[in-house]
Amino acid sequence: MQSDDTSEKHLSPWWRKGVIAALLVGFVLEILIAFQAYQNAPPVPDSVRDGSGQIVFTGADIVAGQQIFLKYGLMENGSIWGHGAYLGPDFSAQYLHELGLSVSRGLAPQRFGRDFEALSSQEREILSKEVSLLLKENRYDEKAKTLLLTPFEAQAFRQQIAAWTRYFTDPATSGGLPAKYISDAKELHDLTAFFAWTAWASIANRPDTDFSYTNNFPYDPALGNTPTSQTVLWSALSLITLLTGIALVLSAFGKFAYLGWKGTGEHVHPQMLPGVATAGQRGLVKYFLAAVLLFLFQVMVGGATAHFRADPGSFYGFDLATILPSNLLRTWHLQSAIFWIATSFVAGGLLLGQALGDKEPRGQAKLIHGLFGALVLVVAGSLFGELAGLRQWLGDLWFWFGHQGWEYLDLGRGWQILLAIGLIGWVLMLLRSVMPALLDPNRREITTLFLLAALAIPVFYLPAFFFGTTTNFTVVDNWRFWIIHLWVEGFFELFVTVMVAVTFFRLGMVSRTTAARVIYLDAILFLGSGIVGTGHHWYFSGQSNLNMSLSALFSAMEVVPLTLLTLDAWDFVKLTRSHCDVCGQPVNIPHKWAFYFLMAVGFWNFVGAGIFGFLINLPIVSYFEVGTLLTPNHGHMALMGVFGMEALALMVLCFRQVLTEEQWAGPQHLIRISFWGLNIGLAMMAAGSLFPGGVLQVYDVLQNGYWHARGLDYLNRDLTRLIEWGRMPGDVVFIAAGVVPMVLAAAMTYWRMKTTAPAPVAAGE
Repeated sequence: MQSDDTSEKHLSPWWRKGVIAALLVGFVLEILIAFQAYQNAPPVPDSVRDGSGQIVFTGADIVAGQQIFLKYGLMENGSIWGHGAYLGPDFSAQYLHELGLSVSRGLAPQRFGRDFEALSSQEREILSKEVSLLLKENRYDEKAKTLLLTPFEAQAFRQQIAAWTRYFTDPATSGGLPAKYISDAKELHDLTAFFAWTAWASIANRPDTDFSYTNNFPYDPALGNTPTSQTVLWSALSLITLLTGIALVLSAFGKFAYLGWKGTGEHVHPQMLPGVATAGQRGLVKYFLAAVLLFLFQVMVGGATAHFRADPGSFYGFDLATILPSNLLRTWHLQSAIFWIATSFVAGGLLLGQALGDKEPRGQAKLIHGLFGALVLVVAGSLFGELAGLRQWLGDLWFWFGHQGWEYLDLGRGWQILLAIGLIGWVLMLLRSVMPALLDPNRREITTLFLLAALAIPVFYLPAFFFGTTTNFTVVDNWRFWIIHLWVEGFFELFVTVMVAVTFFRLGMVSRTTAARVIYLDAILFLGSGIVGTGHHWYFSGQSNLNMSLSALFSAMEVVPLTLLTLDAWDFVKLTRSHCDVCGQPVNIPHKWAFYFLMAVGFWNFVGAGIFGFLINLPIVSYFEVGTLLTPNHGHMALMGVFGMEALALMVLCFRQVLTEEQWAGPQHLIRISFWGLNIGLAMMAAGSLFPGGVLQVYDVLQNGYWHARGLDYLNRDLTRLIEWGRMPGDVVFIAAGVVPMVLAAAMTYWRMKTTAPAPVAAGE
């Protein structure tokens, strides 16, 4: 049966207006939230004094401590306000809990005439309330920019310096950091001052409110840090927007039968024929070979990083922390993941750009080779720079060419600048490729969308340059998640949709009208909720309740487009039909395994981003969960399952494009094994370790407080260790049956392509 819109030659202008409206509303609200971050960030006092007026530490010490935190890569060891790594403690929560114990021990003899340990449970409860009131009182003088501490708090600070000195002494207690990692007395003093400031912001009431700067995070009921009423309220109200959004979208899909991947009733035939590739497209194979080697590197260092949670003291009897400490391995794990996926997207964009433009521009192959050299420089240089930075080899240049220190944005600022320049050059190369399509009215719209989606990638990377080592942590987290969430989960997600649409269009699966409509629909749904929804990362990082209210309402609606994946799944599968619905001619879709990887993208988008993402999305859930294993459970399933599978789909598409039918037999067998190995291994990771481990850890938060679930007492439990070891089978399947076969397929493709003369193809040179 012919779909309702087969007679349409042009899309309704309301699609474009809808995207513009979604972008306008989203960015107006998001910029307002960013402005509020500067206004409401926890203040850094010029001086912190005790009751006698003596300086305990200064604002300069706090800022210097933050720089030490970054210079030594401690955000890849532990976390601040739940954001960071999971190998060490949450430094703010640990300091806060020890502060409470220290004050309790100091007050107990005054109130009850005996030590804290000798008090009855009733006496401890009375004392706990007094300690809570004492710590929650905000003694910051905004005019004098001075923070006053009680004598007990000042004494606790001095005790904490010794405690953190011990922490950095032994790899077994520091989550795999080198022995005596930080030993300089001044650095330890300043670092402790930074931790003290984050703990103060976690419990001191924001002026004119009854909750802290971090909305009472972390959870520590003994000190009165419990969820605020706003956290509960906006969690409940966000469910209303979720259900309303789902109802509206399902209603629209019911009324307009042509929405989604409706490929029936259209006169379409493949326009990307395998075995026929230009010099530039053949030059892209080395991008994918480099990407899959980076992929192998990423999973190997990822496995070693996971080992530090299971057995932080040794690596099968070998002192790995001395040579490759856990914070370096985790840095490489994250950065290489971003690099191999981004490299695949860059190459995939160039592949599809040439397919849209039909003819390869003169000199494009040379530009492709040049861009590859630039990518190698940035990747190799930044990875080595991170090693050199953490080894303290670069002196004052650590921020520029070493380890910048911010999780996910670890590469030095100089490498970031080169990366941004390379991305701009990539967009210009795409423009050269698609210029003929821009001049063709039949291809202009989808080509314009392709270019705009590509342009958004370098443009929205700019917030990575909006902060430095001395910027307030709250402000940094605001811009950092513009990259982690908005750049990756927003505009990379949109670019994924565009590339899938272009792929299906050029493979003859859908018409240009269907492809363009899907892009507009996804842009409205993903960006309409996702731009403001970025703020769900900022519930407890020093932002105001304006962010919590808006972010909770919009972030809940991020699940709406993901639920449509189930509604649209069968239409997606039917795109592989074997004949044209209009002329009845046979239609051969040769890129079978690329299509399978795209189906995996849809599956993991629903499971990883939809189910596991929404599980931790509500403010009240995030309050207890952030920084537990449920976060990497969502992260692994979403990043690898969505963006990784899309990168592999582009990789397989390119491999098939440059090989003839006879050459394809060998790589195809390996790719089949890889497809099942990757998907089964990823599922085993979640089911065998990450999800049950996360649930168990959240339960411990509820039972004992956030500090305990992130501390050594919890990590050293037998059941916790057993679950950590439970990840190994999934890792082995993922690496041995998933990654390794893809590496072999890439090497075989590259070898067969290099040893075979290219088939003749039309080109502009």
